[in-house]
Amino acid sequence: MQVSETTAHAEPTQLRGHRADRARRVADILRHQILAGAVQGTLPAEQELAAEHDTSRNTVREALALLRDEGLIDRAPKVGTRVAARKFDHGLDTLRGLQETLTEHGTVRNEVRAATHITAPPAVARRLGLAPGERVVYIERLRFLAELPLSLDLTYLAPDVGAAVLAHDLATTDVFVLLEQVTGQSLGAAELALEAVAADPHTATTLDTPPGAPLLMLERLTHLDDGRPVDLEYIRMRGDRITMRGSLTRGAPEWKVL
Repeated sequence: MQVSETTAHAEPTQLRGHRADRARRVADILRHQILAGAVQGTLPAEQELAAEHDTSRNTVREALALLRDEGLIDRAPKVGTRVAARKFDHGLDTLRGLQETLTEHGTVRNEVRAATHITAPPAVARRLGLAPGERVVYIERLRFLAELPLSLDLTYLAPDVGAAVLAHDLATTDVFVLLEQVTGQSLGAAELALEAVAADPHTATTLDTPPGAPLLMLERLTHLDDGRPVDLEYIRMRGDRITMRGSLTRGAPEWKVL
């Protein structure tokens, strides 16, 4: 399709619409800058942000209010707007445990709330390729970075592998690392699903976050390098402290294949 000279050189059109829509666009850009570390400490003044985003100060105020409600910034008279909380990146490109992921930020400590043998629920048995009624190892851990609770992990392990894992230190070592140690195999691939859920009152108390706060719910089935499924996890992560990131590639488009 040809583009006319008039269209190609048309003057840019300012985006209009409801102020809340404009505020959301500004908040999205500022959020990314904060999470990427491009903005640290004190944010620019409202007037400067308004000029940068070609919008009004009222729109900027609404955008900052959104980020304040998310817990990313603090605002105070005569002090300005400051980055309030750090979020940690958790990659989706490689199969790594939380300690392996956050090693540059400090030591992940695990509060082991349960580590025992149980009869596998039917759905768990199917996912792990076990017979109905077979036993599995169940591990529940509350995971901290320094004193900050980051995630609540519920893990079901194949019985033979799980029994060997129980003999090791679960307080300071990722289960992924232990799986490779006890089997002598590398982990291969994992199937995962990621969705947002609201924190129920009990989970909110456990993770020290308000009831109803957004959590990242990760369901992950991990296989050994030989394809055997050995680890089924349900992980609730604090959405205000962890950002999931990954790099995606696009295959050949259909029109190009044809």
